[in-house]
Amino acid sequence: MAHPMTDASQDTTPVATTPLTSQEDLAYLREIQQLPFWTRLGCYLPLSGPGWLQGAITLGGGSLSGSLYLGVLAGFGLMWLQPLAMIMGIIMLSSIAYVSLSTGERPFDAINRHINPVLGWGWAIATMMANFVWCMPQFALGTAAIQQNLLPNLLGSGSGMDDFTSKLIIVSILFVSSGIVIWFYDSGGKGIKIFEKVLKAMVAVVVISFFGVVAKMTFSGEGLDWGAILAGFVPNFSLLSQPATSLQPIVAATGEYAAFWSQKIVKDQQQVMITAAATAVGINMTFLLPYSMLKKGWGKVHRELAIFDLAIGLFFPFMLATSCVVIAAASQFHAVPAEGFLGEQNENGTVIKPAGNLVGSYNGLIDARLKKELGDEGFATLKADKEKLEEARASLPLADRRIAAMLVTRDAFNLADSLKALTGPVVSQFVFGIGVLGMAISTIIILMLINGFVFCEIFHLPHTGLYHRLGCFLAAISGALGPFIWSGDAKLWLAVPTSMFAFVLLPIAYFTFFFMMNSPRLMGPSMPRGPQRLVWNLLMLSAASLAAFGSIWSILSSPFKIQGLIALGVFVMLAVVVGILKKPADPTIHELNESMQA
Repeated sequence: MAHPMTDASQDTTPVATTPLTSQEDLAYLREIQQLPFWTRLGCYLPLSGPGWLQGAITLGGGSLSGSLYLGVLAGFGLMWLQPLAMIMGIIMLSSIAYVSLSTGERPFDAINRHINPVLGWGWAIATMMANFVWCMPQFALGTAAIQQNLLPNLLGSGSGMDDFTSKLIIVSILFVSSGIVIWFYDSGGKGIKIFEKVLKAMVAVVVISFFGVVAKMTFSGEGLDWGAILAGFVPNFSLLSQPATSLQPIVAATGEYAAFWSQKIVKDQQQVMITAAATAVGINMTFLLPYSMLKKGWGKVHRELAIFDLAIGLFFPFMLATSCVVIAAASQFHAVPAEGFLGEQNENGTVIKPAGNLVGSYNGLIDARLKKELGDEGFATLKADKEKLEEARASLPLADRRIAAMLVTRDAFNLADSLKALTGPVVSQFVFGIGVLGMAISTIIILMLINGFVFCEIFHLPHTGLYHRLGCFLAAISGALGPFIWSGDAKLWLAVPTSMFAFVLLPIAYFTFFFMMNSPRLMGPSMPRGPQRLVWNLLMLSAASLAAFGSIWSILSSPFKIQGLIALGVFVMLAVVVGILKKPADPTIHELNESMQA
């Protein structure tokens, strides 16, 4: 079957003009929808677009670190977590896409007028805050990939250049390259088409890079246990309350302090599970999807394409990339002590020094164990004498030091270094580095794009031209500070309150979409009916309930749980009060049409 814009006499893989809104394109989409299911999927594949934008943002630093730590702590046991979280996210993204494409209304305005302005403004503000803060680690991640993996002799430690100058050069390159891609998008028409092709290519590079690393590991001398890997996709909720099976005998070897280490591991597992689930679909992704679809001019006839687009452009790249990182991290780090902390020697008999970025994490774990033994006052006395503190650290039983060396906080570049012997320097450094850099750049671009949409919505400005670009570059300016300030405690003060605020509002956004889907006033004749409505509501309530569970859990496990619960309570109370006092909104498009027909 040929697209109307192609020559039917040629080999006709469907090709559509952007943005799929001409009368011929709409007729073509309606024709596709009459075909069998699998045939429809094949026709939709080259027409996808906004789903790949979602894939580009979710494959960022948060997904990378979440996948890495899932592998470190649980081995292959949590392979199921991120795909499940993504499925729940896709359900909610599909719902907001269905609502937006059915009504043609901009969601921020529709929520404020028909649902509750507190929810609408909370959604927008949390999204903008998340954009500003999470753009920083993407610039830092991209800078580190270039300095440590791709160009260490030109812009890294081997260049002889001071670190500030090197970072400034790299940040400028990232800023300009991301800005050029954004400029294409904002030019509309062909620019959007070029923009989407660039994003698809970046997502493909990320997936292929990490897939290549795992393929190389599979065919190496040691190989991979694919039976255990596949078994890891079966949900195992026991990891919420106990260490992974492979760590339990190691914990038991610490004797009377086994409970201490077990609690530490379980707490870390819980936090990493929350992080991995939260970064699968963030609140800023829920803002991007409807506006990117409306920007393309999509409407009711595109609803099935939109859901397919999310599955192909978001789920499969995300699952492949994150699973590959979990596999690589688990095979290299799970239940394996980091080198240099237990007196290991290399083949020449020289004592191996630990990686510099791991020393602080190791000392923190060892000090927590000493504090458990000595009490607060005893440890405070010991800490005052650095020499005695070092002696006490070194004199701890080997079992304690061993498990501490297993639990140190590695990063993506420790993983790249560990893969050298297994995959060779080209794969471990260059291919892996390309994947990390692709993650960073694609996420920067999409965070900029989202911020442009939010900026224009908040100030009731058109989503194009100078105003949209200004909103985009505000996020980039904030992100460019990342390599210079996103380190040490600074990132905690920025990330913790913002990520908590955004994650707490994620289930609120989800329940808001649920209310929108079930609003006859907003949806009119497009509101699902009968069995279709029942299925939608069951899926949406499941996703929203899981998000709410994760949100409350993240608050209770954070150092700011009292403040978090108070803030959440105030927000909910404000939403309830405003909902009660809110006056009826202006007539909807559906109601205006009905009154005109009457």
